[in-house]
This record gives sequence, C-alpha cells and structure tokens, in this order.
Amino acid sequence: MTPVYRPPLETDFARFPDSIPIVIDNGASTFRIGWAGEVEPRVAFRNIVQRPRHRSSGETVTVVGDTDPALMKYFDCTRTSIRSPFDDDVVYQFEYMEYILDYGFDRLGATSEVDHPILMTECECNPSFSRARMSELLFETYGVPSVAFGIDDAFSYKYNQKLGNCGEDGLAISCEFGTCHVVPFLKGQPVLGACCRTNVGGSHITDFLRQLLSLKYPYHAASVSWDKAEELKKEHCYVAHDYMSELQMFKNNKEEVEEKTRYWQLPWVPPPKDEPPSEEELARKAAIKEKSGQRLRDMAAAKRSQKIEGLEKKLSELEDIMEQLDDSDEIEETAILSRTGYLSQQEIKSDILKVTQSLRKAKGESNGNEENADASGADKYPLVSVPDEMLTPEQLKEKKKQVLLKTTTEGRIRAKQRRAEEAALREKQEEERRTENPELYFDELRARYLELSEKVDQRKRQKVNGNNNSSGAVGRGERLNAAQKERMRLLTTAAFDRGKGEDTFGMRDEDWLVYNKMSKENEEDNDGNDDDESELARIASKIQEVDPTFVNKHEAVEPAADPHKVRPLTAEDFKITIGIERFRCPEVLFQPGMIGVDQAGIDEMVSISLRRLVEDESVKERLCQSILVTGGSSLFPGMIPRLEAGIRQFRPYLAPLKLVRASDPILDAWHGATAFAASREFARQTFTLEDYREHGENLFHRYNIVYTL
Repeated sequence: MTPVYRPPLETDFARFPDSIPIVIDNGASTFRIGWAGEVEPRVAFRNIVQRPRHRSSGETVTVVGDTDPALMKYFDCTRTSIRSPFDDDVVYQFEYMEYILDYGFDRLGATSEVDHPILMTECECNPSFSRARMSELLFETYGVPSVAFGIDDAFSYKYNQKLGNCGEDGLAISCEFGTCHVVPFLKGQPVLGACCRTNVGGSHITDFLRQLLSLKYPYHAASVSWDKAEELKKEHCYVAHDYMSELQMFKNNKEEVEEKTRYWQLPWVPPPKDEPPSEEELARKAAIKEKSGQRLRDMAAAKRSQKIEGLEKKLSELEDIMEQLDDSDEIEETAILSRTGYLSQQEIKSDILKVTQSLRKAKGESNGNEENADASGADKYPLVSVPDEMLTPEQLKEKKKQVLLKTTTEGRIRAKQRRAEEAALREKQEEERRTENPELYFDELRARYLELSEKVDQRKRQKVNGNNNSSGAVGRGERLNAAQKERMRLLTTAAFDRGKGEDTFGMRDEDWLVYNKMSKENEEDNDGNDDDESELARIASKIQEVDPTFVNKHEAVEPAADPHKVRPLTAEDFKITIGIERFRCPEVLFQPGMIGVDQAGIDEMVSISLRRLVEDESVKERLCQSILVTGGSSLFPGMIPRLEAGIRQFRPYLAPLKLVRASDPILDAWHGATAFAASREFARQTFTLEDYREHGENLFHRYNIVYTL
C-alpha cells in the first residue's frame, strides 16, 4: 500500500454494527486499522510521533505518521525528534501509543467511544505488563467492550496455510522492522516455548546503509536521510548467496562489479558558462575605465598644482629672507635669524636648495647636475660649519651628531671609491691573465667560484640552523655573529643608568662612539657578506662569458609550485555510488556482529529453535519441510536461497528442506487477523473489562488464543 501524507477520513463508521470487530495490525513500522472481514486496511500510516513547535505561534503540536514537507516548513523541528512507541517490537511508550490510537480511530471515523471489539497484533512472547497497559488504555480511554491479542507471525502462517503455501506443522521465519523471530508450529498452533528472537531487523539495515553512505560521502551526508536510505534499501539491496565470495568478486572482477553497481544522482545545476563579452560591453567598460582614469588624473594634477603653489610661495619667502640678510648688518642679521627660526644663512641656503629640488621634481624637471647633488649632500649638516659659541646646548648636541654622521658618510664614500679603484685594477689584471693563458684563467675562475659558493652556503646554513647546536633547537643568539651580538649587548645596556634608572644616553661624548658601534650601516661583517655575494655574481658572469651553458645555482630560480586550483564541480561529484553496500547491509541479518549485536543470525536461529523442541527427529524433519519466510525484510532478492544454504549447514546431510516466501510478506499478518476476527471463534477468544478487573495482570500470564481460520 503506497503511503500517503494524511490518510483520508472514513465516513461510514456508524454503518457498522457494534458486533463487528476492529482489527489493528500494530507493527513497529506501520500502523494499520480496519474492519474484520475486509481485504485491505482502511487506514495505514507510519507508527511514529513528532511534537514540533509552530514557528509563528510557538504552540506545540502533535504530528502522527507521515508528514508533508510542504507543511512541515511552518514548524520548528530542531528541538524534537521522531519518536516511536516501540523498543525492539515491544510497546513501552504508551504516551505516544495513545497519540497513534487517537489518530487511527479519528481517521477510521470514530467520533466518541469505540464500541467495537478490538483484535490487536503483537510480537511473540509479549511481556504481560505491555499487554496490561495496552488493555487498560483501550478499555478506559476508548470504551472498548472486549479485546483480543494475537501474534502477527501466527496470523501470517495460518493465512498462508489456508492458501496451501505451508503445512500444519512447520516453521515461520519473520524478518520484521526491529526484530527477527523463528516460531515452530505443531498442529497449526505456535510453540512459544521453542521460539527464538534476535534484535536485528529492517531498521538496523537502513541505519547501517545510511552510516556507510554518510562516511563514504561526508559532503552529502545531509542528503542521505533516513527516509532516503530506506528507499535505497528497498530498491537496490540484495542478499548475497556467499558473502565472502561476493566480496572477492567486487575486489577482482571489474566487469561484474560494474553490472551490480548502482548510482544515485543528486540534484546538480551546471555552473553558468563564461561567455566572452560583446563589443558593446567591452566599449562600455573601456569608457568607464577612461572616465575613472581621467578623474584620477585631474585629481593628481590639482594636487600637483597645489603643491607647486605651496613650494613657490615658500621659495619666495626664503629668497626674501636672503635678500634682507644681504642688505643688513650683523646685528640686524642676528635679529632676522632669531625671528625666522634659522641659525645661519647656510641653513637657509640649504632649505632653498631643498625647496628648489622639490619644485623641479614636482614640475617634472631635472634636479640639476652632479655638483648640485654633492652640494645637497653637504648641506645635510648645516650646524657643522657654525662656531660653538653661537649654539645653544641642544644645538651643540645636534652638531655632534651631524659631525659623526658626516664623518661616517664621507668615510663610506671614500671606501666606495677605493673599492671601485681596486675593482678596476683587478679587472685590468684579470684581463692580462686571460690574454696570457685563457685555460689557466678559466680554471682559476671556477676554483674561486666554488670557494665563494661554499662560503655563502655555509653562512646561509648558519643563519637557518645555528652554529654548533647539537640539540637541534635553534635560538636567535645562535644565528648572530660576533658583531651582531655586540650590537645587541650595547642596545640592551646603553640606556640603563644603575644609579637613577633614567635615560642618560647622549650626555657624554663617549656615548656617540657607542652609537657608532650600534649603527647597522657600520657592520663590517654585513658589508663582507655583500662583497662575497657581489664577487660571486661577478665571477659567475665571467664564467658565463666563456661557457654559456654554465648556470649560477645562487641565481637559479626554483619553479614555484602551482597553486591549488579549485576544480569546478561536475555532475560526477554529485553522484553517489552504491556497490558493496547493496549486499553488505542486509548481511547484518545473518551476521549481527557487523553492527555490534552479539546475537545469532536468522539461519542459526532455526537450529536453536529446533533444539528447544522436545519432539523426536522425525517431527523436526517434518517442520523443516514447511518453512514460511515472512516480514518486510524477506523481500530482499536472494533471501530464500541464502536462508536455505545457511539452514542446511545445521541440518543432517541430505535432510529434506523446503522454504517458501509468504504470498504477501507485508500484509499477510493483516489478512490472517481480519479473517480470524470475522470467524465465529473470535468472540470466545476475547476478554472484557470485567475479566481484566477480576484477574488483573495475572490474566495475561495464561492468555493465549487458539488460531483458527
């Protein structure tokens, strides 16, 4: 029967007299309710309950059975979950059972009390407390006059016995939603003392399939819902005749694997293709770009003109000051300098030169010849030429700095000139040696290159790995040379006065010698490092002039690794492959240990049930010739051959064995129950509210109906 989101409301409830029983097939998966003697149940829905809250009103509502996704979007289901009144095929949650019965009777058309006898199916060996609570619920809540409980597997077996599929003596193997049972039948009645049960069923197969697919495709775990896994199980799963052989086949034989593999394509929308822009679009973008560029150029021109105007104004002011100084005596000159904030005419000339150079640069003109550049370099230190008598203490301190910096700069320039002269002399000598003996010259270049290369590499290794560090740990101190360590020591101690804790650095002349040592520009070792690398590059270029195939390893650029490119998703990325999962999941019925359940499989359960019978071997052989397989999980392809092969392992050699699937493994329990409720024997198998009140729970210790159709 195809499930619907909301079963239709029956309107003919009042037409049935009170003597007509109502049949309830209370399965762990599906709840079915209808009238005795009818072929199909009137109402069928999933045996589940949800209690979400309405998103707008916040009111908690009860939703029973299947739900319509279009309606559930109005409810907040994040704080609730799907509930079932069953736990291993036994009803424990009677609060949810009451919701389900309310919904079932409402769909059947009952408006007040249900004044009809009730026949309800149950599992084998249902506990007495569960029967008592169910009877109490039916009697006191719905006003039921009488109730009868019957085993669903027994009804299915009796119905198939009536159809001629099985004999009076036989076995019923029921593979249900939450459990599996094996029940022996003698003279048409179940032998409950010899039945066997394992707590593995169709729901465990669905859960196992959902877990496997979620682990296999973690990015699509949200798409593999429980309902979708149930659908995939019913459509694609099968039972392997030999589990290990099937695994080996999936490992080795690619052709058969491809035939048995199924694919589930998830919804996928191809990304839009990037089409080349049209000429109109290119023209529009070019116009926008040109407009933006013109606006930036206008802003830059306005800013440049404003800067030029400010520089010209400042230059004019400085020239006016110089004219005033030229026309004034010594006393007026001192007053003008004091008023303008300058110390000497030399300082004003230095500012005029700087402003003139900035103005030329702003106008895009040349900065002048080399003489002006040298003069600009000399005018960086205007206090050097001023006598000490004309300077304040702060200016004297600044003068000392300028003297030190000027001396350092001039020394560096002289050293640079000296190195240039030495390089020219070296080039001349090398040219003479190359002319006299080219082969010897080339060998000397290679030897010098190898020496410098090893020296540079060793220095780089020391910077990275440290020096003489056997422990493997690298600290900053181990990567510094002697000059750098001395500089670090001076930096940490220069400004510390042990007497007052004040910053007194610079008060004495000796402090400037320390400053000179701390200056990074005077680190001879760094200059030596640069000289080695420059010399190495020069020698490499000389070698390349003679040998064009030579490659300087210090200039060779390693090919950069390609950055990780994000591959565009395709339909293959949204395709879920179902291969080994097709037979691995149903295998839990035969090997429950695969999901952590330490119980027997359904083939071994037959052997256990036969051992519990006290009858002789001939009776057991007769039972094995009439084995009925029922339940929703018996519909897997390959179930009957696999069961037969498994049971033969526990039976004597050449012992007769016959297995048959029920005519309708899902609805045969309903068919047998409705036929039994319509028979004359049903009235003698029920008990009333008075019987329950008289005997209490003890009534169910000895209550068993006689199954006759």
